[in-house]
Amino acid sequence: MTQKEEFDAYRAKMNDKIIAQNNKVINRFFSLDNQTYKDGALSAKTKEMLGLVASLVLRCDDCIKYHLDKCHQLGVTNDEVYEILAVGNVVGGSICIPHMRRGVEYWDAL
Repeated sequence: MTQKEEFDAYRAKMNDKIIAQNNKVINRFFSLDNQTYKDGALSAKTKEMLGLVASLVLRCDDCIKYHLDKCHQLGVTNDEVYEILAVGNVVGGSICIPHMRRGVEYWDAL
């Protein structure tokens, strides 16, 4: 299984398990997250790029992978990804570099 397939399978399995508990607050949060990234005044592509910057600054490898995948699906270019990563590193500082490395590895796998 590829890195992406493993990530997607684990994420789907655990999301299904969490949603199946039918916790109103958690399910509403998942729905809010889903609705947030749809086209609006900002395009879905722009929102995913913003999500990638925030994920890098917050140093969340799973979130970085998720947003990289969405960016890939929405046609974000390699040059755009590296500019996004540059913004994230300027905002978040050098502590983001290890997360950027893992993100670049995942981007290359996509």
